[in-house]
Amino acid sequence: MAELAESAESAESAESAGPAESAAHAEAVLEVAGLCRSYGGTRAVDDVSFRLPAGGSLGIVGESGSGKTTTARIVVGLERADAGRVVVGGTERTGRVRGRAARLARAREVQMVFQDPYQSLDPRITVAAALRETLRLHFPDRDPARRLTELLDQVGLGTHAADALPRQLSGGQRQRVAIARALAVEPAVLVLDEAVAALDVSVQAQILNLLADIRREQRIGYLFITHDLGVVRCVTDDVVVMRRGAIVESGSTARILAQPGHPYTRLLLDSVPRPGWDPHAIAAARRSL
Repeated sequence: MAELAESAESAESAESAGPAESAAHAEAVLEVAGLCRSYGGTRAVDDVSFRLPAGGSLGIVGESGSGKTTTARIVVGLERADAGRVVVGGTERTGRVRGRAARLARAREVQMVFQDPYQSLDPRITVAAALRETLRLHFPDRDPARRLTELLDQVGLGTHAADALPRQLSGGQRQRVAIARALAVEPAVLVLDEAVAALDVSVQAQILNLLADIRREQRIGYLFITHDLGVVRCVTDDVVVMRRGAIVESGSTARILAQPGHPYTRLLLDSVPRPGWDPHAIAAARRSL
């Protein structure tokens, strides 16, 4: 975790700025503007906007029900927005696309890594078969053998894991397979929805270091969906805080965590257990919001 800690320390010395400000002169790989999504009378996503530069890392934080996962699913294309725009690499993704080739091209732009890799991997097929299937679907004219080896090496598994079924792997190994499968299509944006929440702390550190290495080498844009402020501190440049579907605060991660401006952000920070932590005071503060 030392490498990530160093990254966090260097981030704290950077100038304070919101996501739009800190990336003002950088090419945007992802732009989200005015997203809205309602279910019945509930506004799950309410006028959400943010910008992710190429090679950047943006965290979206909030409690359960804050709208962060719904926002992520709209970005990926698993949900449709009622209003607003999602633009990846200058191309708007809002609306349906026609034709198999167009659908595959859109899928390659943004990939998602879920919280539980066991649920997202087919338990009946081996690691190699899962990766080979993805490669043949998206790149049918390429020989998948070399790329398969590259992907396994890239996520620190090696070819010894190629013939394993998901049930034969640890949680951390399964998450590495899920990351390899997402990277196989060479996405511009990788959305990570609580991607380390189900892992042991030591394994979390391994996966986060792996993701940091991949971002540095390939300049993939990361969108981290998480409730864990420790993860946000270590691996994001900027952060968006959501509550009840809306953004209540945004800015550089270093500034937001050091000097939160909104009472809800302060509540999230105060809710992290530490010496002298008073859960009754936290509960009272929550009721007053």
